[in-house]
Amino acid sequence: MKIYIIWLIGVVLWNFGFPNAIPIADVIAAILLSFLSIGLKKYLKNCN
Repeated sequence: MKIYIIWLIGVVLWNFGFPNAIPIADVIAAILLSFLSIGLKKYLKNCN
């Protein structure tokens, strides 16, 4: 659930921080947020 909350905050920050972004920038941001969530999932799994 923590990872989802972090991902959601990232999406909200992107959408409100860059409301006039071109569509390709939205796609790139989504991909980067996806990699971030995967990395966090692996990191948190190794910490426990």
